[in-house]
Amino acid sequence: MAILRGGRRIGNYDIRVGIPRDRSLDNVLGDPRLKQRAGGNPESTLGRFMGKVAEGEGFARPNRFLVDFILPQGISETAVATPDGDSFVFQEEISRSTQPGQLAQETELRRGLRAFCHNIEMPSRNVDTKAFQTYGPKREVAYAYSFPGEITASFYADKYLRQRTFFEMWQNSIMDQATHNMHFYDEYVGGIRIYQLGAFSGDAFRDRIAYGVELFEVYPKTITAVPFDYGAEDIQKISITFSFRNWINLSLDQVKNYTVGGGFQVPTVKQGNRGIFGNILSKLPPEIRRAGRDAVNVIRQRVPIGSVFGGKVFPPFL
Repeated sequence: MAILRGGRRIGNYDIRVGIPRDRSLDNVLGDPRLKQRAGGNPESTLGRFMGKVAEGEGFARPNRFLVDFILPQGISETAVATPDGDSFVFQEEISRSTQPGQLAQETELRRGLRAFCHNIEMPSRNVDTKAFQTYGPKREVAYAYSFPGEITASFYADKYLRQRTFFEMWQNSIMDQATHNMHFYDEYVGGIRIYQLGAFSGDAFRDRIAYGVELFEVYPKTITAVPFDYGAEDIQKISITFSFRNWINLSLDQVKNYTVGGGFQVPTVKQGNRGIFGNILSKLPPEIRRAGRDAVNVIRQRVPIGSVFGGKVFPPFL
């Protein structure tokens, strides 16, 4: 709505002039707000805070993560030597154990666990200390470091509960339920990699790895019970408690050539192609520009080709 509007009909043309209330869009390219950096004064408290947020390209979000499993090698077919020098394997000793390479064959199921992981946590690490005091206040002196040793993850389950079956097969590489024998430690431990994902501006804001840890000597210690309830409407979930020995940080400054963090970029505005008359009209004062634009639109309608196509197709010089 303009503050003041007026018009006059000259021949077949309506010429109208008005003073608009809002002139913020008169010169978009020259708007000084586009030249400002985040936070206004970068040395203010708010400016420094916003600068650090922009440097880290935003905050980490708990719902952007990826979990991958490093499978164990499986049990070895232990051979028993005979007096004749031959060897054979007691198949009944491993009849209910996960055979070598059997878990590795479940490639699609293992890949699906990445998408079906509902929640998991990156483990903590603790520095063990001991009180030491000779005189005055005591000191806590570090003498070792330790890990909690267990983490719990939850997975969505399909109607066949194949996710539970996968970890049951992993547990079957730990023991044999027919003979109740336990297998060697190196045959059933694997690994887990947990990644924090983030959108990188240098890669079209697609999710890429921003941080990651790898857990060593992992195996599923506990497969929790699966509850059933007639009144439940949620998706069935499988909860697994993993035992591990230690973990390391996979990413500090860079992950696969993706640099973490970046500076704030001043936005750029691309000027559209308005044609010959459009570029001329853009140089006029805003009060006259609208009248000129209306006159050009009327001419477009009056040109024969414009009359045919309703002003949607017209000579390029207009």
